[in-house]
Amino acid sequence: MRGDVAGQRARNAEAPKVPNLLPRILSLFHAHRLALSVTVVLVLVAAALSVVPPLLTQRAFDEGLFPPGGEPNVPRLAALVGLMMAIYVLSALLGVWQTWLTANVGNKVMGDMRVRLFTHLQSMELNFFTKTKTGVIQSRLQNDVGGVANVLTNTVSSVLGNVVTVLAAFVAMVLLNWQLTIVAVILMPVLVIAQRRVGQVRARIAAKTQESLSDMTAITQESLSVSGILLSKSFTQQPTEIARYARENGNQIRLQVSQTMSGQWFFVMVNIFLSSIPAIVYLVAGALMSSGTTDVTPGTIVAFTTVQARLLFPLMGLLRVVLDLQTSSALFARIFEYLDFTPAIADKPTARSVPTSGDAAGRVEFDGVTFAYPDATDESPPTLNNVSFRIEPGQFAAFVGPSGAGKTTVSYLIPRFYEASSGSVRFSGIDVRDLTQQSLVSRIGIVSQETYLFHATIAENLRYARPEATDDELEVAARAANIHDTIASFPARYDTVVGERGYRLSGGEKQRIAIARVLLKDPPVLILDEATSALDSISEHVVQQALDAASHGRTTIAIAHRLSTVVSADVIFVVDGGRIVEHGTHEQLLARGATYAKLYSRQITASPAPSLAGGAGTESQPGED
Repeated sequence: MRGDVAGQRARNAEAPKVPNLLPRILSLFHAHRLALSVTVVLVLVAAALSVVPPLLTQRAFDEGLFPPGGEPNVPRLAALVGLMMAIYVLSALLGVWQTWLTANVGNKVMGDMRVRLFTHLQSMELNFFTKTKTGVIQSRLQNDVGGVANVLTNTVSSVLGNVVTVLAAFVAMVLLNWQLTIVAVILMPVLVIAQRRVGQVRARIAAKTQESLSDMTAITQESLSVSGILLSKSFTQQPTEIARYARENGNQIRLQVSQTMSGQWFFVMVNIFLSSIPAIVYLVAGALMSSGTTDVTPGTIVAFTTVQARLLFPLMGLLRVVLDLQTSSALFARIFEYLDFTPAIADKPTARSVPTSGDAAGRVEFDGVTFAYPDATDESPPTLNNVSFRIEPGQFAAFVGPSGAGKTTVSYLIPRFYEASSGSVRFSGIDVRDLTQQSLVSRIGIVSQETYLFHATIAENLRYARPEATDDELEVAARAANIHDTIASFPARYDTVVGERGYRLSGGEKQRIAIARVLLKDPPVLILDEATSALDSISEHVVQQALDAASHGRTTIAIAHRLSTVVSADVIFVVDGGRIVEHGTHEQLLARGATYAKLYSRQITASPAPSLAGGAGTESQPGED
């Protein structure tokens, strides 16, 4: 279900705060210490050089233009000007090198963070993804990580460079004239206090902005996917979707404007203050010169105002960086919140691989398994209640029963997509909790009702199971899945692009490609979760032939709605209300006349015998349904 935007925003608001952000942010740069060290040296040198020209300006005035003798000293002036030009060139070159280093480090840190977050999300249990919108997850990876890019790229050099420049400028101002320095910095504490206040406001707006971006990404992902477009067109709900997107877009515009404008008056105040200082300095210097209390020369005044002018941009930059850090704290908190999620299902330190040989290899057992989904209430009955069974290696077992009985849940617990609440699930004679998840899942092949194919070629979709598979191996798997002839009829054959989620193929074609993909994996245990229930009778017949071939020689567990597909099973388990109420062969269960017999009789009465006229040749070609 979609879930409304307000509900999502409420959940976001309840998200735990992540403490100690600064140490964690700094730790992101640990792997780039050498580049950072070089950057620090470059910043220190550049910052130190930036205050030298104003001091040289004082000498140019007092020793070159207006020396004590009265006549300009051209050789001295030329030397000072040449030195200033050399410093400008050197500073520019150092700036280019510094920019290259910081851009590399910042973008690598951002990339590392994005990959780290993606890797961590891959380790999360299935339940995390069933209760979280895909668009929200995408927003964390794209919008949140992208939102801190500027901070990661420029913060170190900006903070260090501006701090050093401000300190150097302050020292130079004191050396030039301490009285004028007091005039220039007297209101600085007020600016710092105001900046902190503005930063807190911007951080709150930034958090709301990212939440809104998450909502917009979720709406886009839901509405513009193939499934979403089909749904909106089927119910003529395009105006509703447009209105929903426009409403959230309007909210995003409002937040972006608020974020841009927050602090503008603060910077106006800072700019007015810093821009007015030279005029005030002239006034104070004139008063000091007229009173004779200090030795202020014209060169001192020019040099002082030059240094003060150089103080303006670093100080403004430092204030902006601090504001950006405060603003980005909300984004970092959202990123670290996801990184701090602990997977509910993880390998034990002592976990071992699934044994590939032995009498128990491929055996599946449930021993007193009870299971309730994590979001179930205490009052709700468990989905599975004290379930026990054994499926021997090579056996074909089927689970049948009414909808909601717990059949699919059984298929989730075997590969440990969910953890049993009590009891034990054993695979090849070992509790699945004592096995590594990778080795467990590698021994299981799953064909579900909802086939997922990537927007790629048929060959690429097949090789998802085994990337190193040869073309001949692809063809063998496709023939076994009864899909090779269909693929061969396409103009591009195995290079045919299937479209998003395989929408260019028919349901039967998608299912048989999924079966071929599993066959390429060649697992000893095969789980078929209602793999034909969504197909028409003709497609079902073709797919069922492929499934029969795929299950040969494997432990096969079929979750079935249509009982006609499992009448040949070695054992049929009837699930009802979370319990196995009976089991046996098709003939044994019919003879008992209990739950299975009633279900079978109801389906036979309700469904006419399928017509196989036309065979597989009636299936669609790419682009048809």
